[in-house]
Amino acid sequence: MVTDVLIVGAGIIGAACARTLAEAGMTVTVLDRGAAASGTSAKGEGNLLVSDKGPGAELRLAQYAASLWPAVTAQLAEQLGPRFPGVEYERKGGIVVATTEAGAAPLLAFAGSQRAAGVDARELDVAGAIALEPELNPRITAAVHYPEDAQVQPVIMTEALLASARRSGAVVHTGVEVIGALRDGAGRISGVRTSAGDIPAGAVLIAAGPWSGEVAAAFGTSLPVRPRRGVVLVTSRMPHRIFHKVYDGDYFGATQSSDAALQTSSVVESTAAGTVLIGSSREQIGFDDRLRVPVLHELAVKALRIFPFLAGASIMRSYGGFRPYTPDHLPVIGADHRVDGLWHASGHEGAGIGLSLATAEIIAADMLQRTPPIDPSPFRLDRASLAAHLAEVA
Repeated sequence: MVTDVLIVGAGIIGAACARTLAEAGMTVTVLDRGAAASGTSAKGEGNLLVSDKGPGAELRLAQYAASLWPAVTAQLAEQLGPRFPGVEYERKGGIVVATTEAGAAPLLAFAGSQRAAGVDARELDVAGAIALEPELNPRITAAVHYPEDAQVQPVIMTEALLASARRSGAVVHTGVEVIGALRDGAGRISGVRTSAGDIPAGAVLIAAGPWSGEVAAAFGTSLPVRPRRGVVLVTSRMPHRIFHKVYDGDYFGATQSSDAALQTSSVVESTAAGTVLIGSSREQIGFDDRLRVPVLHELAVKALRIFPFLAGASIMRSYGGFRPYTPDHLPVIGADHRVDGLWHASGHEGAGIGLSLATAEIIAADMLQRTPPIDPSPFRLDRASLAAHLAEVA
């Protein structure tokens, strides 16, 4: 039997696409060489942010995504019932701070540009910031409150999306590696070759996160998505003393940089379990996952500039993961203009959790030839900003 859509990747992007397509009546098969939600989706903080995006296409995508989260999480709770773990969706809000005099004006100017694009970005004086976060360093020089920022538990959310997709008939196979593409007489992709045998499909969607470039290469084509590593520190449990996602204004610059060298900025937040997550780092070192103590040291030092009380906290563990990076810092969403039958949903870097639901809606509208919810052209593979990075298909 031919499945309408075969999705490569059972992370949150693939799971969201599977649910949306299956609910639209398509037959869907999801494959992953590992366990579901075992890659990038398991290595992040579950951020659903508008605060870190400047005016433009990605911000519009994030704003649309933010409008979807409350309804979708409520639907999942109703569909899956009380025996399924809660996805821990919380619109906790974010606070972005400057820790130097030089950083204050750029932070406030950036917030002003976001307000002009419809973001709720509220300037705070030091007293106002401390009223929201009593443990905040009183030496900060500027602060902006973003009430729209939210949080979710990414692994549980991925599993919930897959469980919902199964209710609509989707099939999920883990431990199955995709090793190549099937093609018909006209060269159109008509399925995949896997470690468990061939699977025919009407369309193939690559949603394999930072491994998407490798999957595309196995299909005989190219995709300019490569890994960008990040590391997070996790404290032992403590009474809640941090109530928002709080980060240094340097974070935006790090997300938009194309520098392969190590970059760190302070990002701090509590979890529902009582731990504190401390990030963030970015570096392009391939899939090298070795522990590097200098990276952990930088994260710890910068976190103390925002929350000095963390000097007495115990670090329980650290973990690292790989974000799917594109050279123009925008995801690739939609059909491959070079290879008929091939689709992409990847390259979201650190924003994939938050943008997953919106990505799925764009993919579904495209596949089903419906009116897209927002303009999808900035995310097409054939956009001008990626032209120099695409190799011709042999």
